[in-house]
Amino acid sequence: MKYPLTDNSKLTRLNLIESLKEIKLNKELEISARLGIVSESRDPETGGHIRRMGYYSQLLAKLYGLNDVESEIILYAAPLHDIGKIGIPDNILLKPGKFEDHEFEIMKTHAQIGADMLQTNKESPVLQAGFTIALEHHEKYDGSGYPHGKKATEIHLYARIVTIADVFDALSSKRCYKESLPLQKVLEIMKNNSGKHFDPELLELFLKNLDQFLEIKNKYKDQI
Repeated sequence: MKYPLTDNSKLTRLNLIESLKEIKLNKELEISARLGIVSESRDPETGGHIRRMGYYSQLLAKLYGLNDVESEIILYAAPLHDIGKIGIPDNILLKPGKFEDHEFEIMKTHAQIGADMLQTNKESPVLQAGFTIALEHHEKYDGSGYPHGKKATEIHLYARIVTIADVFDALSSKRCYKESLPLQKVLEIMKNNSGKHFDPELLELFLKNLDQFLEIKNKYKDQI
């Protein structure tokens, strides 16, 4: 196959560059999807969760005003938020009850473990976004989160978006250690944590467009 490398046309060169970028992004999306499957295999209850997480995060990114490309990167990077749980022992990860203090300290390390797994250069947008999300998705807007106690806009926008998606789905879904909460209770908890756990501007966007998020929730239900 011959490629038009000798054609001096700016349009042809730009098309070639864009094609190469698309191929590179598609490879990254494939890697991200495979990593998400690996993460899911450690905890079968998270199958629907990681799918909903991606679509919730993509929707909130678009509502915030991010372009289609950046929103799609978040779609594929968000499911990598808990990839670090691969490094957490089963007796803690799958414990059907409240963690002891020392168990919670071990559980918290999944954020750094995930970041270490995904650490890469800035030429890989999906994995770089996954790195940031894995590291910061348990930071809280008031600075009381982990692993570094970042607050407000010190926390990357991607992580602030994913935090809302993650908590909403966790509260409204059944887990091995809890039942799902009624929607009104979930919303009450989230509203009470505006400016504490959550970015208030992003949370307001989420609440104003709740119907669209509920459509995603109903579309990607957990398999029973």
